[in-house]
Amino acid sequence: MKRTLLYPWHESAGARFAPFAGWEMPIQYPPGAVEEHRLCRRSVGFFDIDHMGQFIVSGSGAGEALSTLVSGAILDMAFGEARYSLLLNEKGGIIDDLFIYRLREDSPENRAGNDLWFVVVNAGNRETDYAWFTERLPGNAGITDISEETYMISVQGPRAVELLDSMAGTGVAGTADGSGGRNFPSGEVSAIPRARMAELALAGIPVRAGRTGYTGEDGAELYCAADKALVLWEALFDAAKKTGIEAGPVGLAARDSLRFEAGMPLHGHEIKTDITPLEALSSWTCDFGKEFTGKAALLRQKTEGIKRRLATVNVTGGVPREGYKVLDGGGKEIGVVASGMFCPTTGTYSANVFVPPQYSEAGTELAVEIRGNAKEAKVIKRPLYTPAYRRTT
Repeated sequence: MKRTLLYPWHESAGARFAPFAGWEMPIQYPPGAVEEHRLCRRSVGFFDIDHMGQFIVSGSGAGEALSTLVSGAILDMAFGEARYSLLLNEKGGIIDDLFIYRLREDSPENRAGNDLWFVVVNAGNRETDYAWFTERLPGNAGITDISEETYMISVQGPRAVELLDSMAGTGVAGTADGSGGRNFPSGEVSAIPRARMAELALAGIPVRAGRTGYTGEDGAELYCAADKALVLWEALFDAAKKTGIEAGPVGLAARDSLRFEAGMPLHGHEIKTDITPLEALSSWTCDFGKEFTGKAALLRQKTEGIKRRLATVNVTGGVPREGYKVLDGGGKEIGVVASGMFCPTTGTYSANVFVPPQYSEAGTELAVEIRGNAKEAKVIKRPLYTPAYRRTT
């Protein structure tokens, strides 16, 4: 099992560990997953997510090449902009979900006027994704895996940006990938628009700060040189203490419940290689006005109609778990639970399920079989928790 560089810190903090995507990751800390979840919802949570992978796609034709391999539109992206997209196989199945950033023209990787793209991938798919891109990118575009030298930390919560702004400092020499040779400006994360990335210094440490996240809260995902990870991590706690902002570490258990409430998919559950975007309610990530791998299969599926669709249910009388059977009103098996859990914000036992489309409408009465007993379930409107970026007030 791999371990992040912050493993000794987590161990000293009393974290419980468990395997995840080939990594021994902190699942929860002494306060427990429910309290960590609530901390992130009310103030700020710190996440060590260095198990994630990062690639640089570059070259004179990088944008055009990358566009044909991912589902979404990217060629209209401004410098520094971020987009969520999918990597699909020829059958339209979801290999991975990605965050794609278009890097600035003056980014440190730009040595000869290259077109530069920063791609963040899931831990368990890093090798698969890298091979997929490598085999399909043309000669005028290349890919570099910078995961080992890059560290990823997420800071999420309603007071996350306020805390990060308190860490903004003077420009420093160096780069977020540790290569050196340029100055990073001082700046505040609040000046970065949502779904954008900027290069700046936090507590004197060069970082790339992406105004993105996986919790439904505001915040930023920070990328720094791996040898600065512990310094940055401890600087976050120092800043929280100085500002009086309540903050703490959050493990993967709470990260899962946070993303679940906000309606965000987890690869291997709501999305995987035998599930298409049309089935997973992710067709909004597909730009059918351009060519991309899997498009033909999705167009066929659109014409023929889907046989299953993702829906969310609230369950009464038990905890729904992955793989449990979903039943119709007459007790007939019609689907399966993709993921399920207790949701601390709503106080419900809820599940994401795949069922025939006619059973996916809000208000539909179903059941989930738990330990041989049919427990009442009702389809609800998604998501359980409205993400910060979708709120109008």
